Amino acid sequence: MSPDPRPLRKLGFLTIGLFDEADPRRGHESTLELITLGEQLGFDSAWLRHRHLQFGISSPVAVLAAATQRTSRIQLGTAVTPLGWENPLRLAEDLATVDVLSGGRLNPGFSVGPPTHYEHVRGALHPDTGGQEDFGPRRAERLIALVRGEDASDFAGTEGIEVYSRRVQPHSPGLASRLWYGAGSLRSARWAGDQGLNLLTSSVVKAESGEAGTEDGGPTGTDGAATGADGGPFDFAAIQAAQIRAFRERHPDGERARVSQGLVVIPTDSATPDQRARYEAYALARTARTLAPQGPGRLLFAPDLVGTTEELVERLHAHAGYREVDEVAFALPFTFEHRDYVQILTDLATRLGPALGWRPAPAPAEG
Repeated sequence: MSPDPRPLRKLGFLTIGLFDEADPRRGHESTLELITLGEQLGFDSAWLRHRHLQFGISSPVAVLAAATQRTSRIQLGTAVTPLGWENPLRLAEDLATVDVLSGGRLNPGFSVGPPTHYEHVRGALHPDTGGQEDFGPRRAERLIALVRGEDASDFAGTEGIEVYSRRVQPHSPGLASRLWYGAGSLRSARWAGDQGLNLLTSSVVKAESGEAGTEDGGPTGTDGAATGADGGPFDFAAIQAAQIRAFRERHPDGERARVSQGLVVIPTDSATPDQRARYEAYALARTARTLAPQGPGRLLFAPDLVGTTEELVERLHAHAGYREVDEVAFALPFTFEHRDYVQILTDLATRLGPALGWRPAPAPAEG
């Protein structure tokens, strides 16, 4: 049985940062403005998604570097960086650099697995090593070790006027404690716990039994449709809660291990009638994918939550996954307008967050 919901301790938001191909600067500026607004509203964190070869932010680390110069308090994260697109050594350098610029506010989230549409991008991404690349946990373990300050080279010393280090420079000592893993299955949640990472859990999980003792790829019906342990339909919230518990069972910090949930949550308290209608239509159009596992990966999506603060509090308190956490990074919908995001963020910070027990961080000092 899930525990009673605890007061919400940390409130964040996640955005994809869409832009028009003909005017990409405008979309990126909109994202930076939302991060600045988030700090002013007292949000604890702002997170960016990766979108490679699409019309969303392809380089969150670069955008967050800009955000460090426009903010002073809000935590800045990636949710998540797919490591199949990255060289762990170079990424470790970039992350440490931005963390130094931010004053220790970077929260890198990452995941493993082959790049999306790898068969189409392999020639450009890994033209010489495509068949040898390891897209599994060892790639992540390389990044973790490098961020923690383990040797990247077996040489250190001075050559002429050049001085060389064995480890990634700059080294940011606190960064390793702020690494997050984006997990969607029991196996990946357990791995994240074993590594002592923080856990990002989103609106997507792998369709498997809701019991923490089972392995990935849970039972299937005779027709191949996914079913739960009792033969009934899968319950997203129960699966997510089981993954969170499995993570904490393996983590050195146990129940104190940090977990952030990232559902799509859209409050309508101050929305106009037109906004409410568009928000409800958006959620309705995405409902079909929540009814059964999708694709060969058997992914199960959470319903988008749209409603007043009173309605959202009731639905969140009944959600088994939410009842396991006291941190969230609610995801903004992909295709809305800037003014819609301003309304949603304002309602999250001034209405829904406080109703869930959250208190905004103090506004940053002027100057």
